Amino acid sequence: MSVTSRYKDAWESFWRDASDEPGGVIWDAEPALTASVHLALLEPHLAHAGLPFVDVGCGNGTQTRFLAGRYPRVVGADLSAAALGHARHADLAGQADFRQIDATEPAEARQLHAELGDANVYMRGVLHQCEPADRQPLIDGVAALLGESGRAFVVELSEAARPVLMGLAQGPAGPPPKLVPVFSHGLAPAEVSDAAVPDYVRSAGLIVLASGELPLTTTEYTPDGLRIELPSRWLVVGRAG
Repeated sequence: MSVTSRYKDAWESFWRDASDEPGGVIWDAEPALTASVHLALLEPHLAHAGLPFVDVGCGNGTQTRFLAGRYPRVVGADLSAAALGHARHADLAGQADFRQIDATEPAEARQLHAELGDANVYMRGVLHQCEPADRQPLIDGVAALLGESGRAFVVELSEAARPVLMGLAQGPAGPPPKLVPVFSHGLAPAEVSDAAVPDYVRSAGLIVLASGELPLTTTEYTPDGLRIELPSRWLVVGRAG
């Protein structure tokens, strides 16, 4: 199963219009506030820290480049060619390997696993943006990348984020500027229920090794100058045993 053309086209148009400016996209927060925080939660559970690392849904590669500074081989995977264009343009040192991959397509995930072997995975805010029919295949693809010894850190906006986003969108001044493109390109954040995520994990043959709640930091600010943070839930997942 592969993603719908509408969904793929929405992401292509979003990333074609996106700025190359650091932080120009609402979720493109600096790694010190995102991937660095998440790795501190993941690393105690890594069975093999030296495995290749795959950043699923890497977008413009900000977090991928951070991972590449810590691990020997890092692959940034994204559905959007336009996103990968931004990622490669910003990776002046050639730290990471960027690939156009539909992670909901089992054959593509298996092919990458055949090349890399077991891998650790970082996936931030991808599942909640998927079409409902693509969510289980996405987690199945993550399971394929992990193999027997990999671990994944999965963080998603929680259900509590949706009313926050709707409140921002409907505020007296209108939505914050960086939120406008998300809605105008037909993307619908926070559309997956909290209870569904661990169910997808179990259905993929994985177990939850650790979980918790964290605010997901954005690059946007309220009219009062406060950085917008959105409720999120995180999981560390892998094979049993």
